This record gives sequence, structure tokens and C-alpha cells, in this order.
Amino acid sequence: MPQRTVRLTMAQALVRYLCNQFINIDENRAPLFAGVFGIFGHGNVTCLSEALESVQDQLPTWRGQNEQSMALAAIAYAKARRRRQIMIATSSIGPGAANMVTAAGTAHANRLPVLLIAGDTFASRLPDPVLQQVEHFNDPTVTVNDAFRAVTRYWDRITLPQQIITSLPQAIAAMLDPADCGPAFIGLPQDTQEIAFDYPEVFFEPTLWSIPRPRPDRARLAAAATLLKSAKKPLIISGGGVRYSLAEAEVATFALDRGIPMVETIAGKGAVTHDHPAHAGPIGIVGSTSANALAAEADVILAIGTRLQDFTTGSWTAFRKDAKFISINTARFDATKHRALAVVGDALETVAELEAALGDWTADKALLPHAQALFVDWNKTLDEHQALSNAPIPTYAQVVGILNRSAKPNDTLIAAAGGTPGEVAKGWRVKNPNTFDCEFGFSCMGYEIAAGWGHAMAKAGDGTPIVMLGDGTYMMMNSDIYSTVLTGHKMIVVVCDNGGYAVINRLQQAKGVPGFNNLLKDCRVKEAFPVDFVKHAESMGALARRCASLADLEAAMDWAQTTDRTTLITIVTDAHAWVPGDADWDVGVPEVSTRESVQKARASQIEIRKKQRVGV
Repeated sequence: MPQRTVRLTMAQALVRYLCNQFINIDENRAPLFAGVFGIFGHGNVTCLSEALESVQDQLPTWRGQNEQSMALAAIAYAKARRRRQIMIATSSIGPGAANMVTAAGTAHANRLPVLLIAGDTFASRLPDPVLQQVEHFNDPTVTVNDAFRAVTRYWDRITLPQQIITSLPQAIAAMLDPADCGPAFIGLPQDTQEIAFDYPEVFFEPTLWSIPRPRPDRARLAAAATLLKSAKKPLIISGGGVRYSLAEAEVATFALDRGIPMVETIAGKGAVTHDHPAHAGPIGIVGSTSANALAAEADVILAIGTRLQDFTTGSWTAFRKDAKFISINTARFDATKHRALAVVGDALETVAELEAALGDWTADKALLPHAQALFVDWNKTLDEHQALSNAPIPTYAQVVGILNRSAKPNDTLIAAAGGTPGEVAKGWRVKNPNTFDCEFGFSCMGYEIAAGWGHAMAKAGDGTPIVMLGDGTYMMMNSDIYSTVLTGHKMIVVVCDNGGYAVINRLQQAKGVPGFNNLLKDCRVKEAFPVDFVKHAESMGALARRCASLADLEAAMDWAQTTDRTTLITIVTDAHAWVPGDADWDVGVPEVSTRESVQKARASQIEIRKKQRVGV
């Protein structure tokens, strides 16, 4: 019996296939692809947009203002949905595609899925060079889209219409694989999009996907149980993988039942509420004194779902050199770092099996009370720094405290770059799980407002995104304030105006270099005048208010919770006041300098490096 076929252009077939992909979420069938962020140009407007227009009620298309920001919004959507639904971002060729490369890097570093579809030059090459084509004299196959190879988990260029039959399932499988999760890229040459092909009807049959949960190797699990039982002062580091595995409750219960303190990475923050009895705070360079003290004491560290980046490990100075690591991770690459006992498997399933393997073992009964006492001291430190005062310039900590108290339980705090991540990682007290998003894997300036749009879509009214950012980041990417007003996705944006790039100025001066080209007053400018963020936001249709004091900020947050659209609040903040608790950080400091301040910083950096564990 001949196979039944349907004749479609490649672009039409691609869209029909995507519309027929579903995912199992809590035993309910939901569309795998929730929508498309798109900016159309000559590489995707004539064919791909024709296909998307016909299914806009099934697969909604949202027009972005910038290719990078719309892809960042797609990433935030996936994060809010804990990698269980995916957004698509599409651009034209050339600069539109190149704009999405930064977003691809953000998704890649954070292990988050997004499907990036960009137009490409002609497969036939007959019209070459086309508008926006970058020509490589010795390799005519190279286009701007090859830049995505370095920042995607899956990359393909469709030069024949039938290639999508094998390519699209592989792209989806990569994005849903917890060990290999990240962005997928599909390049679509303009002439290939238009070609009609007789596609087999079976290709478009509805497909129900689910997230695999790989089980750990029995021998590795047994070794992990033996090593953990030998610990005198064990410590759990809870990473982002705990959240994406939906293992928050199991890991927290495991920590409490076994008497092991639980600290969190930046990506892992929000797995438990701030006041959970096993929780001892954030660890690392932007961590708490409580978590970092426990890390320095620990002899066995159970790292769950973390890639152990330098902000978690204090550039590998935060731990005893003889400490042993057990690393539970779906990714072999992450699990194997720093001579860890690698237990490759899903966090939820592996913790459950480890629980069974431990029998009646528990940690020393004094360990958890010790951690709780350290955490009480840390909370006192936060209280002191967040306390209201009549100081002429409010601090970040005071602003964080007010926003935190004003936030409703399901409101999500969003931050990414500058001084904000350290202050919210330390000072934001999570009220409900999965209500905190600090993008610090790539530390992408410009993520914040775009992410607010993505979170607002994903939350669908169940809480409001609260975006906290500095004036420097606001100036870099703010156009999705307009997007949220247009589409009705409300968020609250709080701009801390500290006169430039304050946190990098802090690092610069801490390493002996005078303030230079970071704060506006230290830049080559005619006049360092402030931006009127209120007028700017209002010009994009948002509501806005400027605050002159902390009391004003409290009132403004109360007001912002009642508004019917995106609302911006701005307040001048101190560029030099920070919450303590930091671990060491290894950065490059000039080996030779005539500045005494740099020489001292170099000597200090050498001492930091002496603390580092030797590993890979």
C-alpha cells in the first residue's frame, strides 16, 4: 500500500510538524511549543511567516523589538516552565540572526531550551551575494548562521526540504534531554523554504514527548552511599538541576531527614523557601557567611544538579583541599568535574535511590543545629543591612528588602547582571519555590526586562514578575517594556540608578585600578547627567514613578501592585555599599605594574590562588 503524502513547502511542513508536538506535564497533554517570538525580514517573511500566519490561533506569534531580547524572553519562558515547554525565536538572515547569538550563549550556559530559526542565504547560490550576506572567500558555505555552532547544542542548515524529516526530531530530543539540554538552531535558506515536497502524512502525526529520567549506575550509587556515610561534616549544594528535575521537595526532605545542611547555587535558589529548616543560604562569591562557613568545614560535599561554576566554588577556594565530592548530575561532563565521584542520573530518581541505600544513617546530630545557628546570624546581618534609615542615598540591600516585603508569594524576582545578582542572591528571601530567576550562568546584561516578558507569559497572571536592574543594564536593553504594554503582560521594573556600571567599578578598584570608564563620572563625557527613566518608560506606554526615599519606594511598590500594566519605579542607590559574605574570586591582575595599589592586589591574588583545589 503506497504511503500517503501531503504536498507542502518546507516552511509549511516545518510549522505543521511543530504544531503537532506535545509534552506530558503532570499527566496532562500540553503543546510542546507554546509560541513564537518573531521579527520578520527578507530571510523569513515570505515563506516562514506565510506558514505561521495560518496557524496563529494554535501557535501564537509575538512580535519582538529586538532579536536578542525576544530570544531572551523565550529562554525565560522555558526557565519559568522548568524546561517543560519551549518557545521559538525566528529572525531574518544577517544582523537579525547575529543578534540572537548572545541569547543562544545565554541558553547554552544555563542549559535551557529554545528553538532558534533563522533565514539563510540561497542554497542554489545563484543570487549571491544577497542582501546581508557575509562572504567568506575560501568557503562559500559559511554564513552568519555558522556563528551559532559555538553556542548551541544542536545545529543544522536545511538545504533540501526532506531534511527536516530527520532534523526536527533530533533538535527536539536534544532540547528535552536533561543531560544535553540547551538551544537548538535551524538555518533555513530562502529558496529551500519555498520548495514543495510530498511529505509522508505520518511525519505530522501528533507526538507526545516526555522528559527522560535516567537512573544512576548501581555501583556508583553504592560508592556514593559509602562515601556519604563516612562524612563527619557533609554538605548538600542544591543547583538548578534540582529545580528542573522537579526534585525540590525530595532534596529538601532528604537534607532534613539525614541532618545535612543544604546550601544553594544562584541557579538553584528558589528550590526551597528561605525559612526551610535545612536551608543555610547561598554559597560562593555572592553567597552568605553561613553557607561559606559550612563549605569551608565540609569533608564530603553532595553536589546535586550544579555545574560548579566559579561563583559557586569561590574559584575553587571555598572548600578544604581534602574535601570529597559526590556529584549527582544528568550530564556526565558536569558530574565528573574536580575528581568528584560522578553519579550520572536524574536528581529526583537518584536522590530517592540514595535515600534507600543509606539505610538508617544520619549525619552528626549537632551538624544541622550548627548550620541553623550560622543561618540565624546571617539573617541578622541581612536585617541590619536591609533596615530602613535616613541615609541620603539608599543601598541596594535596603531596596531589596522593600521589594521582598512588598512581593506577593507568587511574584517572581528577576535579575541578571551588575550589582543586582549579588544583592538578591544574598538578600532575597524566597517565599514560594520557583519564584526566583537570577541569570548568572552567562550574566547577560539585557536579560532582565526581556525575561520579565517571558515570565509574565509563562505565569499567565499567577503572580507578577518583579524585574530589578541597574541603570547601566536598563540603557543596554529596555524595549520589551513596550512589548509588554502592547501584549498586556504586566511586570514591575525597578531601576536602581547608581550612576553607571557600579559593581564592575567595585572590582576594578578592588584590584588596584582607579575608577575608569565605569561610573559615568569617570567616563569621557561632556556631562554625566542622569537619564529620566520615568519619562522614557512612559513614552513606551508604561506607568512610572520616581522615588526620592525608601518611604517613597514602599509606597510606589504598593501602588505598582495595583496597576493594570507594566510599571516602572526608579530610585537613586548607593554605588559603593554592598552586603558582605563574599568568597574569594580568581581574576586576572597585572603581574607587573608601577601602581602600588595593583602590586598589593597582585600579592593578594596570589594568596587566593594558594587556596585553590588542584583539579579540572
